Amino acid sequence: MLESQLIDREYRLEDDIERIQRGDERLRNEIIKAYQPFIAKCVSEVCKRYIKRQNDEFSVGMIAFNDAIGMYSREKGASFLAFAQVIIKRKVIDYIRKEQRQYMYPSLDANDDEELEETPIQISEAKKIFQLEQESWYRKQEIMELSKQLQDYKISFAELTVISPKHRDARESAVSAAKILVDDDTLKEYVLRKKRVPIKKLLKVVPVSKKTLERNRKYILTVFIILTGDYIYLREYLEGVDL
Repeated sequence: MLESQLIDREYRLEDDIERIQRGDERLRNEIIKAYQPFIAKCVSEVCKRYIKRQNDEFSVGMIAFNDAIGMYSREKGASFLAFAQVIIKRKVIDYIRKEQRQYMYPSLDANDDEELEETPIQISEAKKIFQLEQESWYRKQEIMELSKQLQDYKISFAELTVISPKHRDARESAVSAAKILVDDDTLKEYVLRKKRVPIKKLLKVVPVSKKTLERNRKYILTVFIILTGDYIYLREYLEGVDL
């Protein structure tokens, strides 16, 4: 009953979050209780199994949801639930990684005199492999999240492989255009609200033709989404790889 009353309120959840940030602790407890099914769903997606409320992972998710309440800002453009989902998944992933490290290397952090059968080189290589596997998993999760967000902009990964600029200078121009949209508050707000590139306004600040902007608009939007979202690994790709 409480859950339905909260979710069916006339004002937006984001308004509740702002009230909580101003000190309404009673509302904080109500929101956390109401959204426990949402928290469990987010945690279950990470763990790839059904998570019950007595599981440690669920407790991690609850703490992450509470953290998200304090960290959320409307100015970032995302809804609170989208933001909270990212924070929950990140916290649960960190928890799982910590547990896996302890399982794989139970004596690495222990202050004992037991000798390891593995050599330091083998341990180092095992750590590298483990880290690469975890980073790969993170990237896959970010790609899944990006795919969902692209739907709001009527973009699919399938068409991105076809429409993405093939030449280096075209890619660099598109990325530069996306960064301009991100850095300009007015243009950024327009894209977040309209879900499209403000071609006419952008033409005034970028040294490319209207035809080029229109041809690359979906690629520009994709880069914009990555730069404005919580996509750590995909953003590193944009910044570190020869685009």
